[in-house]
Amino acid sequence: MELKLRGVVVITGHYGCGKSEISVNLAVHHRRMGLQVALADLDVVNPYFRSREAAGRLERFGIEVVLPPPGLAQSELPAVSPAVAGLIRRSVDLAVLDAGGDPVGARVLASLGEAFRFRRPAVLMVVNPFRPETSTVPRCLGLLRAIEASCRLTVTGLAGNAHLLAATGPQEILEGRRFLAALAEASALPVAFHAVAEELLERLDPSAWPEPVLPIRRQLVPPWETARRWDDLEGERSS
Repeated sequence: MELKLRGVVVITGHYGCGKSEISVNLAVHHRRMGLQVALADLDVVNPYFRSREAAGRLERFGIEVVLPPPGLAQSELPAVSPAVAGLIRRSVDLAVLDAGGDPVGARVLASLGEAFRFRRPAVLMVVNPFRPETSTVPRCLGLLRAIEASCRLTVTGLAGNAHLLAATGPQEILEGRRFLAALAEASALPVAFHAVAEELLERLDPSAWPEPVLPIRRQLVPPWETARRWDDLEGERSS
């Protein structure tokens, strides 16, 4: 099933669930379709692996990137650029809002309530069942309720991101898919997509799944690693 989102999409979840990596890859996935795409980095909690680290590459691909105000790009203060509210009101095909982790990080969304009156967002909670804090359905439901109370928005769907970093194999992906199905049933929320590393897709058969899949080409990496290239888009922008 093809993954094609429209409008304003908020990506939230537990700290360290991989939502920034998903936000970046989600933006590129839709840019490849020829859509007008923008990404806003609203993460004011996590000082590492923020989507802003990929800002230069995203902009070269024609993706608009909205960052915290100048001088606060590396700050953990809850500063939101007025451009974010403007982005929400504008009619770009897809606006991805990368929110901070946990209820504390999601709180910044509450300050955008007036803008959300113009365009109601889809709010997707990213879940990695291999993290202790989201390893059971009750824990995930508790986190979901806390995020909703903090950001004053309703979570509208789930996104699976089952992984154990380099130790991830097909079995972990399938276990994560089963877990998300149980969470979807308990929460009465749909599964928006599963995030799967590109190198694992050839060892799985996602064409048989009823849920969409977002291929992940890792971009937010430690200094000693190199982000993987998007050769098709990079060639397009350099020609």
